[in-house]
Amino acid sequence: MTKQRKGIAVTQGFARNLDRDVRMQPLKPLRCSTLKRGRLNAMLEVAFDLLEEGCPPPNGITIHRLQKADTAGGLESIKSLASIGAPYAMLLYERFLGRPFAGHRDSVSQLVGDPLELAIEEELTKAGISYRKTKRAEKVPGFDQAPDFIVPDEFNPQVVIEAKLTEDDGPARDKVTRIQHLGQLSLMGAPAGQQKYQVIACIAGRGFGVRREDMKKMLLATRGKVFTLKTLDRLVECSDLAKFKTK
Repeated sequence: MTKQRKGIAVTQGFARNLDRDVRMQPLKPLRCSTLKRGRLNAMLEVAFDLLEEGCPPPNGITIHRLQKADTAGGLESIKSLASIGAPYAMLLYERFLGRPFAGHRDSVSQLVGDPLELAIEEELTKAGISYRKTKRAEKVPGFDQAPDFIVPDEFNPQVVIEAKLTEDDGPARDKVTRIQHLGQLSLMGAPAGQQKYQVIACIAGRGFGVRREDMKKMLLATRGKVFTLKTLDRLVECSDLAKFKTK
């Protein structure tokens, strides 16, 4: 959020080290370089802005996860609870109720990626390219974990596509690991310096912008064939998919 609102990059390592230092020695003053002070100030400003904004107005159909006693009214609700207090269970409402919001998020996680996968299907169909879209946890010969798309089919894979939309760096990191593994599989049994099939990554969401080192790994594993929603219109023309274009 700091990067989005302030344009200042805060790495995961910086945030974790800061969190550890404060927890281990909460009374020890922080030694701040110019860079660290700039990041800290930006993080604090964004945190204050978010606390003051509170919960977006409800629409009568859905329940927002910030629609609770301490955050519903922004700064005013925080001041109120700070002065009169609140039951512990009210603040830990999600865990107290059995993680209803997190449980819902987990149950629909597969649906979140659908817009990206639909956009890929649209590009392939528009170009008249034959493809095989795999199902979740499907077993495909030659792959210990089936890629999301195989072109032209699983019997003669020439291009494989992995797609992921996520706002969390954890799933993004897992996807990068899968793409790296596919990159290694594509080299096995192939002539030196060549691939049995081309590996393409299509990504979207804030999760992939958190760890720059993971982006580097993904670019190397795919030999630069990484596309986002903004560049998806070049998916076919800038990859081996162009060889299968019929329209």
